[in-house]
Amino acid sequence: MAQVEATTERVVAADAETVFDTLADYSGARGKLMPQHFSEYEVREGGDGEGTLVHWKLQATSKRVRDCLLEVTEPSDGELVEKDRNSSMVTVWRVTPAGEGGSRVVVTTTWQGAGGIGGFFEKTFAPKGLGRIYDALLANLATEVEK
Repeated sequence: MAQVEATTERVVAADAETVFDTLADYSGARGKLMPQHFSEYEVREGGDGEGTLVHWKLQATSKRVRDCLLEVTEPSDGELVEKDRNSSMVTVWRVTPAGEGGSRVVVTTTWQGAGGIGGFFEKTFAPKGLGRIYDALLANLATEVEK
């Protein structure tokens, strides 16, 4: 099994604190930011950053649906980590200042992929697909915070 990694980033015209708080607001803003690839969104514990337990289904492809139950931690300022209890998937959100009043948001997801030829295709194509999904989420985030 090989580790698979997908990274997407965007510069947003809003301060880092506002952007981070919006991403960490699982009981409010976050659910509204999710593109159509996410379904069955439900906050099960907490709802604001550290200590949140959130569920969703991620339809990465027409044939692949991932049932996710994520524990959220904030290991450092400007960083959210979502660890899936149902798989090896970990998503890290980093928000840092970028220019005057702007922010850079970097989202990186890693997981242990399949072995063999299936793993080769997963490692080759999954990051591109997940990148498109996160591009849509980051566009929604920008729309929300750049008001």
